[in-house]
Amino acid sequence: MQKFVIQGGRRLEGDIAVQGAKNSALPILAAALLCEGESILENCPKLSDVYAACRILGSVGCRCKMEGHTVVIGGCPVYPQIPETLMQEMRSSIIFLGAMLGRLGSCTLGFPGGCELGPRPIDLHLSALRRMGVRIREENGILFCDTPHGLHGARIHLQFPSVGATENILLAAVLAKGETILTNAAREPEILDLAGYLLKCGANIEGAGSSTIRVQGVKQLDGCTYRIMPDRIVTATWLAAAAITGGELRLLQTDAASLVGILDVLEEMNGKCSHTPDSICFSAVRPLRAVRYLKTMPYPGFPTDAQAIVMAVLCQASGTSVIEETIFENRFRHVDALCRMGADIQVAGRVAVVHGVRRLQGAQVSATDLRGGAALLVAGLGAEGETAITEISHIDRGYDSPEQVLRSVGAAIERI
Repeated sequence: MQKFVIQGGRRLEGDIAVQGAKNSALPILAAALLCEGESILENCPKLSDVYAACRILGSVGCRCKMEGHTVVIGGCPVYPQIPETLMQEMRSSIIFLGAMLGRLGSCTLGFPGGCELGPRPIDLHLSALRRMGVRIREENGILFCDTPHGLHGARIHLQFPSVGATENILLAAVLAKGETILTNAAREPEILDLAGYLLKCGANIEGAGSSTIRVQGVKQLDGCTYRIMPDRIVTATWLAAAAITGGELRLLQTDAASLVGILDVLEEMNGKCSHTPDSICFSAVRPLRAVRYLKTMPYPGFPTDAQAIVMAVLCQASGTSVIEETIFENRFRHVDALCRMGADIQVAGRVAVVHGVRRLQGAQVSATDLRGGAALLVAGLGAEGETAITEISHIDRGYDSPEQVLRSVGAAIERI
């Protein structure tokens, strides 16, 4: 079993080139199933979730090869079944459902795995696909899906702007017969990136990035070369690491426009920030200040994926912060570990009250999920003494060699 060991209290300073976005790479890897010919995906991060997606592609008959940060996918899927063991490897594996139905018209798969953040509302996915002509039967946790009369467009309204459901509908709709109109769609930048790839492959999509998306089905998509967008949550993590250590970082190859809400919060905490379209310069100014109220919301609101990471910094901010989590009901699982490090946090339902302390103390803690693990990484960098983080396989799902990145800017961290 691997762990991270951090000697805290070292100021971070230097440049970091931000990795490609996990939450963009995974649906685009699934989208490659829809295409004739070969797709070449650049800036793809080396993550356990990406490797799991590549294994799924191989299991259905596609060629998939990763060299460096480039993934090459080719060949037509021929097996309409994804093994349950592979589905359990990552939370977002359900995204392959729309792609498989769009290409083959049928699919058998299990429920997704990944972090235990609460119930996975895949009913949004399933009800939307039923409106598009998909017949779905569930037996013992396995979904049997087919399209007896073919996949067709439909008018679909999402009760919640789910990112995964929006992506699955897009993947199913691009090769479906007729027009699909999706309202209350998710607006996250990763939706725009998926649509950008599909458009380059020949899809007919309008309105991606807005609450209404129109898709006119086409007969064929052709593979292309496409560069994955930078990861805005990884960017937020390195900014948080600079804040908690009183550091100064320049983040390169990132998209400042997609981080406006996060940058505003860091500036409210007394950080100083400037940016260009593809870089961010950030310096922490002491003392850090509390944020009176922070509420997670769908994009363009404050992202739930950044909540735990920012909470770690607020643990050492002067004053009291209130955080309300509206997306996932189990997204405060990292709080116990932060309290073990000396944080003063009270949780009542979906609200956490964070009273800033002078300094966190190093301790042995365990990552319970991806973003909670990243929060412990940030906390360990700012704490006094040694912090050992176990169960780091959660962190490896979303961060490409984080110990190497952090060492390059002055952190004392080892993977053991």
